[in-house]
Amino acid sequence: MAAKKSVPVIDIEDSASLPEKLVRACEELGCFRLMNHGIPMSLMSEMKAAVRSLLDLPLEVKRRNSNPHEPSKGYTPPNLASPFFDSLSLYDMASPNAVEYFCSQMDASPHQREIIDKYTNALRQLVRLLGSKLLEGLGLTGDLFQEGICQLKMNKYNYGPETVGQTGAVLHSDAGLFTILHDDENVNGLEAEDDATGELISVDPVPGTLVVNVGDVGKVWSNGRFCNVKHRVQCYKPAVRITIALFVLPPKDEKVAVLPELVDSKHPPLYAPFDFEHYRKLRISTNSPTGEALDLFRSHQDLVK
Repeated sequence: MAAKKSVPVIDIEDSASLPEKLVRACEELGCFRLMNHGIPMSLMSEMKAAVRSLLDLPLEVKRRNSNPHEPSKGYTPPNLASPFFDSLSLYDMASPNAVEYFCSQMDASPHQREIIDKYTNALRQLVRLLGSKLLEGLGLTGDLFQEGICQLKMNKYNYGPETVGQTGAVLHSDAGLFTILHDDENVNGLEAEDDATGELISVDPVPGTLVVNVGDVGKVWSNGRFCNVKHRVQCYKPAVRITIALFVLPPKDEKVAVLPELVDSKHPPLYAPFDFEHYRKLRISTNSPTGEALDLFRSHQDLVK
């Protein structure tokens, strides 16, 4: 009997083979775990506690985390995505004063502000490292994520006995470049789909590690080499599940496009350039949670091959 496939675990301290391993994981499954990523376990635990306390605040306080023009950039209340899910959002995390503004919205304590600031700074360093190593693995140089937007989503799945076996988040791909997930080490539920077989693989928690998912823009950027992994969240047991997801998004004022260095006579661009915000809205209007809307941007050159 063939061994059941599992999500690869990549050690960032394995510097010699890190670029190659990152690219291979992005191509084969589009999902992997990072260990020795540089964020101390103590800081991860403190951040999880701070997020839990913020998500336990009264609804009227959490609603202050709002964006009237773009609901996805603010608080997600229960019954919008799921009856037992809500989420706070720190949009454009790297912009000046973004953390301070979010903490002011939430009336965060000085200690909570300090933890959130330390955690987001550590994440920004990790994002830069991942970007440079991925480019290195493709034979390129530079800083892949330098100009992009980072959106931090703090999620609470409030599971009870009646929700066991239900879906907490439907099968979907993420819209952006990459997602770095600080999952719940005590309450599992994340499942990733093997694109080759359709098999759902349980992404079992490993304390002190982070999960990385390739998104739709990551697939476009790599000219189809990377897999925009489909994944879902299931309720395995009646307990609160807290996760913290960092969505690495493309720059605001640039079109999403295939990296020109990955295009040649044998590898024409698979996608025409497009606006990311337009694409996010198309995902909703065309009911394309798993990235089907990307087909609308398949390049003419590719289609007539």
